[in-house]
Amino acid sequence: MTTANANEMRLVSVNLGQERPIQGAGKSGTTGIYKIPANEPVQIGKLGLTGDSICDTKNHGGVDQAVYIYGAPDYAWWSRTLGYELGPGFFGDNLTITGLESARVQIGDRLILGSVILEVTSPRIPCATLAARMADPQFVKRFKEAERPGVYCRVIQAGSVQAGDEVAYQPYAGETVSILEMFRDFYKKELDEATIRRYIAAPTHYKDRDEKIEMLKKMGVTP
Repeated sequence: MTTANANEMRLVSVNLGQERPIQGAGKSGTTGIYKIPANEPVQIGKLGLTGDSICDTKNHGGVDQAVYIYGAPDYAWWSRTLGYELGPGFFGDNLTITGLESARVQIGDRLILGSVILEVTSPRIPCATLAARMADPQFVKRFKEAERPGVYCRVIQAGSVQAGDEVAYQPYAGETVSILEMFRDFYKKELDEATIRRYIAAPTHYKDRDEKIEMLKKMGVTP
């Protein structure tokens, strides 16, 4: 897999969000999606960024969704499409990176920022919180159709990052699935056995792996 401008990737912004009220989203009535760029280095640990709030812990956060990344090329596309500028963190991303187009990323690919190593686990699936943040009830559908989901990552090695850091891209060496394929398959009612086994073999989010194992069991085959 070749990412656009993979040799020139750089961290545009590190974004943090504080818990705040939101209407029309999750049951808690609060969100951390409104993120703003940090002006100093930020520590990244196994569960995410120090100083960042995760309110809906059932669907967000955890070891395999510790960091959400969105690429500057995808933001540029949205800015053109919507007709107004979307700055870093607008979609709730923790890290905004140049040269990263999420549709070209594969599960298991790694991003290295100094001492920090992140591994891609899954795409972002749009939800009511994103639609509420955009003040557009149809935005879940628009985000799905755009197929620019951004990527969630687990933290392989913790450390500190700051805007301006160089980003090294390390493609996954084994058999895997693409972020775009995983994003599309989320909306399918059924998957064949071969596809399910490819997911199980890849370093996907643990919840997705558990779901795929259950699919095989329901098909009457051994995981």
